[in-house]
Amino acid sequence: MDIKIDKSLDLRNVLCPINFVKTKLALETMEKGQVLEVIIDDGEPIQNVPKSVKEEGHKIVEVKKEDNHFRLKIERR
Repeated sequence: MDIKIDKSLDLRNVLCPINFVKTKLALETMEKGQVLEVIIDDGEPIQNVPKSVKEEGHKIVEVKKEDNHFRLKIERR
């Protein structure tokens, strides 16, 4: 399934909770239905960011592992 990406953030080597804060700020600048792609590290970032984004009411549409990081696609709600 090809998901259209409206905005991308590369947050590799960014520590918690800053990666969530940057993700949240990016989502706030987007329209409902748009998709944000975030590249985050393994460990705390992938454990915390998707959970926190869902708590904010957004939808995780894809999580893909690539080497030592993850590619996360989030639909703004």
